[in-house]
Amino acid sequence: MSKDPHTSPQLLVVTAPSGSGKTTVVRHLTSIFDFLKFSVSATTRDARPNEVNGKDYHFLTQEEFHGKVNSQEFVEWEEVYTDQYYGTLKSEVQKIIDADAVAVFDIEVNGAANIKRQYKDQALCVYIAPPSLSELESRLRNRGTETEASIQKRLRRAKQELERLDEFDLVLINDDLPRALKQAEKILRKNFHQHLS
Repeated sequence: MSKDPHTSPQLLVVTAPSGSGKTTVVRHLTSIFDFLKFSVSATTRDARPNEVNGKDYHFLTQEEFHGKVNSQEFVEWEEVYTDQYYGTLKSEVQKIIDADAVAVFDIEVNGAANIKRQYKDQALCVYIAPPSLSELESRLRNRGTETEASIQKRLRRAKQELERLDEFDLVLINDDLPRALKQAEKILRKNFHQHLS
């Protein structure tokens, strides 16, 4: 890849079906590479017990979210599940780029595809795939945070999302977490080498 900063990626987009390990991969990468700055998404879903507003997500009411949609404050947004909206704020992305850092996204599949369409070669999109749907179901159940209805809803969506692998730059199979994390590190060193001192 060219060392010209104008053609090197400014965004790292990590996407996956829910439960595939994208948040674990992103947390690992941001703990190692200090040039990565997490782009905090906005959502209307309720915060989980361990989540912090402004760090994990910007938790917004439906009214606040729709107000930002109407004033075109999002790069992308979507109703992922009924009455659960997620989006990427333009101000969040620009703040990171202005700091000469790489914006890293932990984002669902449609949002990732929308960012790729808008930013093209400026965005490197990595799809984290589970080894199988049955393994994904086990992971969702082991979380202990999902209802049965939520698990079924996430599995239905995952089946659709797994058909879209060819829309992304790289696919990383998370069948063994330590190995997947090492592969993710290699991807970063190869594609964002201009940020390594």
